[in-house]
Amino acid sequence: MPAPTRFRERIALYALLTSLTSVSIDALLPGLRAIGVDLGISPPLSTQHVISLFILGMAFGELLFGPLSDALGRKKALILGLCVYAAGTVVAMLAGSLEMVIVGRFLQGVGVSGPKIATRAMIRDQFEGDAMARVMSFMFTLFILVPMLAPALAQAIIAAAGWRSVFMFYLVMAGVLGLWLTLRQPETLPPERRIAFRPRLLLRNGHRILTNRRVAPLILATGLVFGAQLLYLSTAADLFFDAYGIADTFPLYFALLATGIGLASFLNSRMVQRFGMDAMARAGFLGLTLSGFAMLLAVLAFGGHLPFTVLLALTYAAFFAIGILFGNLNAMAMRSLAQVAGLGASLIASGSSLVATGFAVTLGRFYDGTPLALACGLLIAGVLSLILSAFAASGPAEPVAAVSA
Repeated sequence: MPAPTRFRERIALYALLTSLTSVSIDALLPGLRAIGVDLGISPPLSTQHVISLFILGMAFGELLFGPLSDALGRKKALILGLCVYAAGTVVAMLAGSLEMVIVGRFLQGVGVSGPKIATRAMIRDQFEGDAMARVMSFMFTLFILVPMLAPALAQAIIAAAGWRSVFMFYLVMAGVLGLWLTLRQPETLPPERRIAFRPRLLLRNGHRILTNRRVAPLILATGLVFGAQLLYLSTAADLFFDAYGIADTFPLYFALLATGIGLASFLNSRMVQRFGMDAMARAGFLGLTLSGFAMLLAVLAFGGHLPFTVLLALTYAAFFAIGILFGNLNAMAMRSLAQVAGLGASLIASGSSLVATGFAVTLGRFYDGTPLALACGLLIAGVLSLILSAFAASGPAEPVAAVSA
């Protein structure tokens, strides 16, 4: 098989493996109300936690699968993650209460960390610098097509067979991707470059990563940006229904807004090698800040009753900024971690997931049936992440050296 064809196949596989995280969130959004009606809601739990505790599970899984991918190799860690994900899917699919759905979702979050972390490490094994940012942007351009379509597909599946059938879809997707990976993807981490799974080594290397001036602030910045998106995801179905009476056509609007991330990722893949990932990220931070500020002013000006077209336009602008940031932030944080790519990807993803979960859950408590909480979240995430990225850029450029003994 010619090299360009092989490259495209790998990028497609990486994109679909990465999209498993997003699909696991987005495809369930149309079913949240049905889950609440079918199983009931027992405070303090709510259907928002079906989303947020999935992310919390990811945070724990990411701490495990990064070191495992450094010790066992990328493929074995990834397959193990898919197996845990499948187990959580079965638990949620057969659940008789909201509590058990959330337990299954937590396990799904732990398991999906395997594909998420190992895929990033595979890319870091093969690319670096702006080339890595370009590959990640290509990947995000492809992967965004899947979650764009997921809510509409899931709504059709739910209408035909109920909300539990979405989990069967997850199970099939995990199985197909696991088979594709096993048959077609070579291992990218040779045995001589692996780092033994030893707690002492993990602590020492983790300390070096988390105290690196170029890495730690970017973990926080990534978490804030992800948190702004998670805040939207956890409140969007309620917001569209409560403020605008939109239920059946929600997946269409969701797909429309997701094109903002896809378009931005595509443009970023074309522009990043010309302008560099740092400049592109600054533009993304500014775009997110201005979108949040404009939405906040509009919400206040209209007394909370923001016209639907204005909400769509400003949310689209925010998603476009987030699309610019996704490919660049990960590449910026990973560029100092060549020798500890697996553990580094793990700590970046886990740390950012914890920040994102706390950010979304905290601001989600202020949801009042209007876009006010969303506007504040976008603005806060944009301002703070811009400050953090500037602080990271002022740090020393030396890469993190791994401790291997």
